[in-house]
Amino acid sequence: MRFGLFIPQGWRFDLVGIPEHEHWATMKRLALQADAGPWESLWVYDHFHTTPVPSEEATHEAWTLMAAFGAVTDRIRLGQMCTCMAYRNPAYLAKVAATVDHVSGGRLEMGIGAGWYEHEWRAYGYGFPDAPERLRMLDQGVQIMRQAWERGYADLDGEHYQVNGAIVRPLPIQEGGIPLWIAGGGEKVTLRIAAQHARYTNFNGGPEEFARKSEILRGHCAKHGTDFDAITRSSNFNTIIGATEAEVQQRIDSYEAKLTPYLGEKGAANLVAQYRVPGGKEGLAGTPEQLVDVLQERRDLGLGYSIHYFPESAWDRSGVELFEREVIPALA
Repeated sequence: MRFGLFIPQGWRFDLVGIPEHEHWATMKRLALQADAGPWESLWVYDHFHTTPVPSEEATHEAWTLMAAFGAVTDRIRLGQMCTCMAYRNPAYLAKVAATVDHVSGGRLEMGIGAGWYEHEWRAYGYGFPDAPERLRMLDQGVQIMRQAWERGYADLDGEHYQVNGAIVRPLPIQEGGIPLWIAGGGEKVTLRIAAQHARYTNFNGGPEEFARKSEILRGHCAKHGTDFDAITRSSNFNTIIGATEAEVQQRIDSYEAKLTPYLGEKGAANLVAQYRVPGGKEGLAGTPEQLVDVLQERRDLGLGYSIHYFPESAWDRSGVELFEREVIPALA
């Protein structure tokens, strides 16, 4: 199993209490520590507003961070989970990504999805098309990016995107283009797009849901003549870890207290509730042994890449360090 690490960027109120002028220094420090550690990749989210509610707390922009992390790290791969197709013209995005691939020396991953956060869509003037339309935009945009990275130019006369000889030079450093991660578990369309174009998928859920979606992906691959076994399946886990069960509960309680001034008691409790339910469907909380058990079950079902978000990491990195020492070696 391979492992990725999310860097806090403010989207989940995960930089609150840190002065804004210190945010980049905090993110940079965590990225450098990840670069020196056992992680294969670091990740950020492509969002403009905080969640679960919009606020005036800072949320740093994903692709600016991609370029910055590419410039200051040496080894670790760089991803977004996931870029919203409609937020940027796909030919322009292909150009941006190719440049970041050069800045990073060929370490970029392209996480891409249809998008879902209605408030920021409307606030930024993108409207909010229904899900089928957003998925058609994703499909057409992925076609443009693949052309751009493989040929250096793209042509498409689509319903949503029209490009005519859009030149994307330089090509990415990575042969064949930047690896595409198609994010989302939509069974009819998203997993079909993944079967056609992706080197990686990303979908969450409990073990039964993960197994079911894997079989649906396999069926799409068979229909389109692509190799199911060549697609690495990944999931994200919001993770709190402690040496003992008592420490795990203390960390959950401390995190809830940290959020309460910004979300209120009810809002903080609702956000933290995912860590109080066992099983790792959304939040994953436990001792190293418990986390290894959950992840081993997923690995047995075909999970090849596990990406972890530690909500405390901007203030307290000890949970990340415990995971590095005791969980990764047991599964890597």
